[in-house]
Amino acid sequence: MKPGLAERPFNVLIVNQDRKSIKNRLYERVKVDLARIEQELRAQVLSSVPLANTVGKYVIESGGKRLRPLLTVLCARLCGYDGDRDVRLALAFEFLHVATLLHDDVIDHAEVRRNRPAANTLWGNQAVVLVGDYLYSKALMLSVEYGDLGIIEVITRAANLMAEGEVLQLQHIGNVDMTEEEYYQVIWRKTAVLMSSACRAGAMLAGATPHEEALLNDYGYHLGMAFQLIDDLLDYSGTVEELGKPVGLDFAEHKATLPFIYALKNALDGDREKLIEAFSSAEKTAEVFQVVREIVERSGGIEYTERKAREHILKAHACLEKFPESEAKRVLYDLASFVVTRRN
Repeated sequence: MKPGLAERPFNVLIVNQDRKSIKNRLYERVKVDLARIEQELRAQVLSSVPLANTVGKYVIESGGKRLRPLLTVLCARLCGYDGDRDVRLALAFEFLHVATLLHDDVIDHAEVRRNRPAANTLWGNQAVVLVGDYLYSKALMLSVEYGDLGIIEVITRAANLMAEGEVLQLQHIGNVDMTEEEYYQVIWRKTAVLMSSACRAGAMLAGATPHEEALLNDYGYHLGMAFQLIDDLLDYSGTVEELGKPVGLDFAEHKATLPFIYALKNALDGDREKLIEAFSSAEKTAEVFQVVREIVERSGGIEYTERKAREHILKAHACLEKFPESEAKRVLYDLASFVVTRRN
């Protein structure tokens, strides 16, 4: 008897196979959907206003995983959808995501995004903020097309919570005493809510039951939490080449993320004092960050953050168990496993 997903060991994908093979296999299974998403994305980003058109195209052509729209398409298919209106709905979540990136880069004074100059360094903060607003409005316009108040509510609620997340993160900048629970509240709003909403909207488009909607909402939540945990882990353990942006940005911007929060709580007294001093200092040199990086690692911050991410992935996998076997289910399962192996 062929084992179901519940019987597959979690480590099959994340230990016994290398990262590149997982990524390549996943791409082969979703490349048709990604091509559909990319084609529609390039058409929908166009504007009759030249500057909005130029900046929008630049950001879209900078690349990206297109994970959020892909989740909408896959979750709709998992729930039996076989129409052709999934991609336009899915784009609402990509536009929300890209708009947030634009605003983040302005707030953080970013210079690089995905190995290219950040848009704000080319067109200035005012233009980039306004183009971000344009993309937010595109997301809302796409949601209205479906004439479904439930879908509109899901998308607008996600936009609202994401904005709250940005404000909450701003409130905690420089807070060396930020707790683990406060950190989770930020990343839920900043990242997980958009992924959970993308999954739920796909289920709604397919006419799924409330229970199926809730399961996929939870799947997206756990996937999003794990995704951000790994993102914050990579800021301490990755490289510029892998990330497409400088490492140590969170630390340089006085943002306490889980690797730092855990290390500060568990470091030896001498190391703890060094962490507090470095975090509070205005001088954030590469040498200072290297010292912090070493303390975070030996204090267990990297290992703990990865363990928390894997716990969320196990919960994401469990959310899929109630669905019948299908290609969409297998891709969603493997996609969650891939999140904890990624390096960018």
